[in-house]
Formats: sequence, C-alpha cells, structure tokens
Amino acid sequence: MTAMATGVALVLTACGSGGSSSNSGTDSGEVTFWDTSGPNESPVFKKIAEACATKDGYKVKTETVAFDQALNNYKTAAQGGQGPDVFRSEVAWVPQLAKNGLVADLSDTDLAKDTSDFLEVPLGSTKYEGKSYGVPQVTDSLALLYNKKKLADAGVEPPKTWDELKAAAAKLGGEKSFFLNNDAYYALPFIYGAGGDLVDASAKKIVVNSADNVKALQTAKGLLDAKAATTALDPTNSYANMQAAFSSGEAAMVVNGPWAVADYLKGAAFTDAANLGIAPVPGDSAGKGSAPVGGHDYVIRQGTKAKTSSIKFIQCMSSADSQAQVAKELGLLPTRKSAYSNADVKANAVVSAFEPVAKAAHARPWIPEGGQLFDPLKIAYADVLAGKKEAKAALDEVAKAYKDTVVPEYSIG
Repeated sequence: MTAMATGVALVLTACGSGGSSSNSGTDSGEVTFWDTSGPNESPVFKKIAEACATKDGYKVKTETVAFDQALNNYKTAAQGGQGPDVFRSEVAWVPQLAKNGLVADLSDTDLAKDTSDFLEVPLGSTKYEGKSYGVPQVTDSLALLYNKKKLADAGVEPPKTWDELKAAAAKLGGEKSFFLNNDAYYALPFIYGAGGDLVDASAKKIVVNSADNVKALQTAKGLLDAKAATTALDPTNSYANMQAAFSSGEAAMVVNGPWAVADYLKGAAFTDAANLGIAPVPGDSAGKGSAPVGGHDYVIRQGTKAKTSSIKFIQCMSSADSQAQVAKELGLLPTRKSAYSNADVKANAVVSAFEPVAKAAHARPWIPEGGQLFDPLKIAYADVLAGKKEAKAALDEVAKAYKDTVVPEYSIG
C-alpha cells in the first residue's frame, strides 16, 4: 500500500528474517522475497513469483511482511547481514536504504541497461546520487473517486476545480458531498495543485511554509467552512471513516488511490462496479490539479548470496507481461509504458481510468529523509482542518520541525 501516510496497519504476519547470509560466493539459486503488499494482493504476487522461478530455474520463497513493520524489520535484518534477497520497498524508502548501504547498486547490471519503457516519475524513485538501486514494481497516485449515480441524480459533473466541488455541494447533500482525509499524503494534491512543495532538494531549501502552501491548506479548510465537505476530527480513524462513508454511499466523492478500489467494490454503493467513477483530482481555478506519485520498487539486499538469481527474478516480476497480469487481476498500475497497450490492461476500467493520473503524477523529493517529511505535515494538516491552527502558523511549525530533525542542513525559505 503506497499511502503509508494513511496510518493503516495491514493485518499481516511479519515473518522471520529468512534469506541468505551476506557471505560472498557463488549464487545460491534460492531467492527469498519479502512482499509488503496487502491481503488482496499478496496471493497474486506469490503466484507470479513462483511462475518466474519455474521458468528461469531457481527457487523462490515468498514471505509476506506487514507493511507498517517492513522497513524497520528490513533495516534490522540487513544490518546484520540477514534478511531477504529481494525486498518490495515503498518508493520513499529506496534513497534511505541506498544511503545506508543496505541495498545493492544495480547500475552495472542488466536491470539498469534499458529503462526507457518505464514511466519517468516512478523510475526516478529508484535513483540515488546518480546510481540505480531498484526497479519500479507498481505505481499509483491519487484521483477523485465518485459515486456516478449520486452525481447524475444531482445533475452534477465530476468537478475539475475545488471551487466547482464547493459549488456542487448544495446539490449533493452539503457536507456529505466529499469526505476529506486529514492525512499528509492527502494534503499533497492541494499543495502540488497550488504550485507548492515540501522541500526543494536541488537548492537544499525547506519550502513547506511557502505562500502557495498556505493558500493550499486554506483551500482544503475552506471546503469544510463552506459545509461542502466533512472530515474526521480524530486523525487515527480518518481513513477508515472515509472508506466507510464512501463505500456505503453516504459520501458522494473522495480522493484516494487504486489500492482502495477493491474495498470500495465490496460496499453497498458499488455492488455494480460501473457506479464507481474515477477522474483527476480537482485543481485551481484553471483546473490544474496535481497528485503525488506513489508505488513500490524491487530492490536487492546488499550482500545477498543470490544476486544473479535475484536479478533474473526482478526481470521477470517487472516484465510487461507480469505487470499486465498484476493490472488485470488486481487493478494496480503498471510502471512500464508498454503494459498499458496490453488488451487485458486496456479492458480494466480502473487501470484505464488511472492511466492519465499516473502518467501526470508529481514526483516527490527523492531524498533519504523523504519518508520523514510526512509526520510533521500530518499533525499540521489535521490541526488546520480541525480549526485548531491557522495554515501559516501550522506550516511554520512544520518548517521548524524539518530544520530541527529532518533536514538540518537545509535553509528555510
């Protein structure tokens, strides 16, 4: 699950360290793969992994590891020369693991030779200081998901701007028209859409408290003030409340990613899957929206005894055919351009609807500290939406937290 900022702990079993030790030598011929996907997804990845191993002549052992524990478990194991041979890493983790020497540099391997088929923004997440450390597995972003029947009955088109969403609320039940998740990842469409960002990595500047960002959070709060949206005052339950409200048909619209679709289709409002509409996130007055890129990459543990087999494994798992199978069976978004021309992929309504969203996704700062940018923003965003703090004061605190604990070498502003 890409939205690590949702705080949703996947109820999975964290398995043992597994894998091979860091002693050098010939290839062991057995790949241990740590899969951090959810319960809807892991059986499909396991099936494809076993087919790859059979085809290419090595053994594979797939271990499912809870997403919320995976990074710490991996770092602990890898630092001791243990752990998996191949790890499914959230995109923000790759530069951190590369900086700490816990994943192998793949620049001189076949995995980095021809990457032209991969979408540019997901591919960027595999790079650190000009070297390649991973291969994109799946990508995602955020889109506006809407209840087609509710909008049609109200005579409302999917809004292209936040102002249009606000104006449509009166016809869609006021506050029930849109559920606003008060988590940091879900603040990014407002921030990116307003032309803002969290940090400027190239200039080593903290820009989270820019005028653009203040306006962005004011836009989000303005939806609540206008009774055009609702949110959960308890951040811990915000995501679950959003899911329940949209699945039941109480809320007409939400912003979420492709990983959420399987759960929505189990809800009363979407017994007919065709009732689920997907559109780009609303934007500014010109309709310019922008949502963050998410997703996962395959990385190889530094010191693995199965590097050759691991390279073959990733080549197979990330092939256009494998990605098409994942898209067909799970509705997850391919990272290869060619996979989108596959007939099965084209036939998947969710993937087709998310394709332009994924291709236009906004790159996040690919820095080792990237994952740590969310926690301070999460607190600030929730405080602003709850009316506890003004946007400027809240974002000034985020900037200070970044300077004090996340990127002390950066300047503010």
